[in-house]
Amino acid sequence: MTKPLVGEVVAKQINEHFPQAAVSFGDSWLLVNSAALFEVAQFLKETPGLDFDYLTCLTATDYLDYFEIVYILTSMRHNHGIVLKTRCSRDECEVPSVVSLWRGADFQEREVYDLFGVKFAGHPNLKRLFLWEGFEGHPFRRDYL
Repeated sequence: MTKPLVGEVVAKQINEHFPQAAVSFGDSWLLVNSAALFEVAQFLKETPGLDFDYLTCLTATDYLDYFEIVYILTSMRHNHGIVLKTRCSRDECEVPSVVSLWRGADFQEREVYDLFGVKFAGHPNLKRLFLWEGFEGHPFRRDYL
């Protein structure tokens, strides 16, 4: 069974390298500024002892005022995991793509884009995955009618 890392411990490591990047944390999760998302994700993947080499899941949640993008990361080497979160406003819902770090993010980012309308800056092929081009709106948004 994968052991969750303590969010506070990981947040402290992140803030040592990227001041103010980790906004808040919980038992097994941490929330980072979207502007620092890519650098933090790269740090989590490449830092010895963390080695988060596998993106288990990427999804989003609509909280009416903002979207929360959720990344479930796993280290196959150390058998530990953490939930990385970031937020973006409904008006400017764009976060950096992590496809260059984890190829598994490709379709998952496209799914979030298609169903929630969150854009991933730097994604190599950001287009709808399930719905056809020209489909109006994003059906997983709470305000979709």
